[in-house]
Amino acid sequence: MADSLILEIADFEQDVLTGIYSEETGKPQPLRFTISVRLKPADHYAPDTPLTASKNYMDLKFAASEGLPAGVHFKLIEAVADHVCETLFVQDERIESVTVKIVKLALSENGELIGMTLTRDRR
Repeated sequence: MADSLILEIADFEQDVLTGIYSEETGKPQPLRFTISVRLKPADHYAPDTPLTASKNYMDLKFAASEGLPAGVHFKLIEAVADHVCETLFVQDERIESVTVKIVKLALSENGELIGMTLTRDRR
């Protein structure tokens, strides 16, 4: 079995224009993102291994914040997740797969987590 390296940012919150109902359109909704990327790891990580041997975690956060197009309304959160995946694949050819979990915080009535998870392998 081959080694793999999973980098993750969990429970990052960002307001995004999304939704299909009239009360959702035209205003940003709070979404909670957990994003994981699978990279082929280096053969070894020594104490002085440079960042270039891995990936900057902040790139994952960027894909779900500044990487989303300003002013674009995503009807489905699946479309938001798709955009995050494609942004990360374009950023770094070493990424083998991306998993994006999105929770729609505005839908929660009793603390439940309502959302979806998309896993996409590089094509």
